[in-house]
Amino acid sequence: MKHYKFFFVLLVFTALSCSSDKEDDVLDATSIVGTWDATGLMIDSETASDDAKNARDILDFLTAKDCYILAFTFKSDLTVTAHNSSNYLEINVNSTGTGLDIPCPTESDVETSTYTFDGAVLTIVDSEGETVNVDVEIDGDTMIIDASDLDIPNFNEGGELIFARR
Repeated sequence: MKHYKFFFVLLVFTALSCSSDKEDDVLDATSIVGTWDATGLMIDSETASDDAKNARDILDFLTAKDCYILAFTFKSDLTVTAHNSSNYLEINVNSTGTGLDIPCPTESDVETSTYTFDGAVLTIVDSEGETVNVDVEIDGDTMIIDASDLDIPNFNEGGELIFARR
């Protein structure tokens, strides 16, 4: 359950990113439909915590190996399924001691919730009835979510979580 909450918070973190001040930038509500994989975390290296930097580096390392530890599938029936493998990460030093060795997790926590998306704001209602509203920026097959408004340890100082549509 603890890992699921981290995953859900990460999802919410992802969804809070970029809001638009222009009404013309509002997307069609169906633009979010599909499966989205977390592929990057953009942070300010000068001000980010070591934990945020490590999260960015681990996400980059795994993405380079086509391993995605966080994915959301938004369906047209307004359900969203989140797959979070972050609780199953095994972080090791490679055999030569020159860097990280992180195998792609084979397990993940899965949570299904409901959502609405008006083209700019994503509202998710989890299985416990808690509602989270986040601003989302979608440009083609790229989705950006800002984490600065979420109270997620190691991520609440800011940054943008980048997702790519499969």
